[in-house]
Amino acid sequence: MHHHTLLLVAGLLAGFVARTAGAQEPSAATLPARPEAIRFAPLVYVPPKAADHRRVLPDGTVVYLAASHEFPLINLAITFKGGGSLDPAEMPGLASLTAQLVREGGTRRLPPAEVDEALDFLATDVGVAAGDTFTTATMNCLKSTFAESLPLFLSMLREPRFDAGRLETTKARLLADLAQRNDDASSILGREWKRLMFGADHFEAAEPTEASVTTVTAERLADMHRRIFHPGNLIIAVAGDFEEQAMLAVLEKALAGWERGPVATGPAASTAMPSPGLYHVPKKIPQGKVQLGCRAIDRDDPDTIPMLVLNELLGGGGFTSRLMQKIRSNEGLAYSVRSMLQPRVDYPGDFKAGFESKNATVALATKIVLDEIRRLREEPVPEEELETARRGLIETLPRRFESKPAMLGVFVNDEWTKRPEGFWQAFRDRVEKVTPADIQRVAREHLDPAQLAILVVGDWDEIAPGDLEKRANMQEFFGGKVTHLPLRDPLTLAPLP
Repeated sequence: MHHHTLLLVAGLLAGFVARTAGAQEPSAATLPARPEAIRFAPLVYVPPKAADHRRVLPDGTVVYLAASHEFPLINLAITFKGGGSLDPAEMPGLASLTAQLVREGGTRRLPPAEVDEALDFLATDVGVAAGDTFTTATMNCLKSTFAESLPLFLSMLREPRFDAGRLETTKARLLADLAQRNDDASSILGREWKRLMFGADHFEAAEPTEASVTTVTAERLADMHRRIFHPGNLIIAVAGDFEEQAMLAVLEKALAGWERGPVATGPAASTAMPSPGLYHVPKKIPQGKVQLGCRAIDRDDPDTIPMLVLNELLGGGGFTSRLMQKIRSNEGLAYSVRSMLQPRVDYPGDFKAGFESKNATVALATKIVLDEIRRLREEPVPEEELETARRGLIETLPRRFESKPAMLGVFVNDEWTKRPEGFWQAFRDRVEKVTPADIQRVAREHLDPAQLAILVVGDWDEIAPGDLEKRANMQEFFGGKVTHLPLRDPLTLAPLP
């Protein structure tokens, strides 16, 4: 270390010592005897309001803006309504392929390689992806290259080329992925769970096959593109280093002349109701994978908040949750165990608990999950445990708004899905008001162990007898009646012999 650096460090240390020497030692009276006696003031967090960021262009396009000048970067996201929910029955995955080829297939003026080269030269990152109900296109760039990046990004969205070579490459890559669908038990579990919950013909459970992928043509992509990608079907969000009026003017000019179509239709509700029971899919693996649950509620149901608190208590709250304490910490039967409540906006979603456990202890872990659900129905939750669950939900709320793009993403989603106004502002109070009686009531109304589906992927001969200590076996569930589902061919999804 150089001599003057040493002098600087010594000087800083001397100053620090002088300042701290003058500070008062905390008196014994102010310090509690034990760490758990320390009391913290409650976290008061006021979520931002969408209205403060919402603007409307003269043509009616909704834009959400959040300027921040810390970094010379601009993040632009366009959210289109519709995704997998618009797939034709004979071609699941079409929206997803369309999104991929909008990004990878070039524009009317530029072949794919030149688009990629131009974006690389500008150091601009662009992505287009379709989910179940929305398709999102994002562009991250430097403020200095925004004027050049935006026209390239919009020409990709407006006038995709769907280059034949890129289409073939993308289809080949997708087929290679499909061929590996049975390699991991998790993907088998997820696929069969959705079929059980939503019905095989609902878009949530539909999956592409070799036949559906091979028959995709540029014309089919163009049809799907026309339905999703247009200004009548989008909301824009921009975060980063810009001036508001200038940005609105740029966007208005950029959208000019792009024909507005109708808003895409919302997702069809699933009419299938899962049959309670024990289901099994064969796979020779040393650990069984298990998911159990039922259809639950939709997002705006008055019981959703008490159900979120119940989920936090049962298996959503990490190491403080009952399933984690019982199954992992006390019994050592699984490395991870969790529960999830996933309401949908347009129809009831599902509630599920899941874990992996060695074959002999699958039955015991399953029994413990069902016992814990019964306990929530039969006994009021102790107030202290309930308070931990409430805090878990309240104190993680700020994460949803922790970055400007994430915050705008919440606002865009809320507008598209017509979330009741003031939801986030009232969230804390609504969680605080959940009582032990509320938890017991919603457990009784929405979670009946006799009405659940239990899905097991694994080696049944090893799983069925249960543990060596004879604490549980698979005969105990649904009177031992099990429906053996076939393992499906990864490419055709037809049952394997």
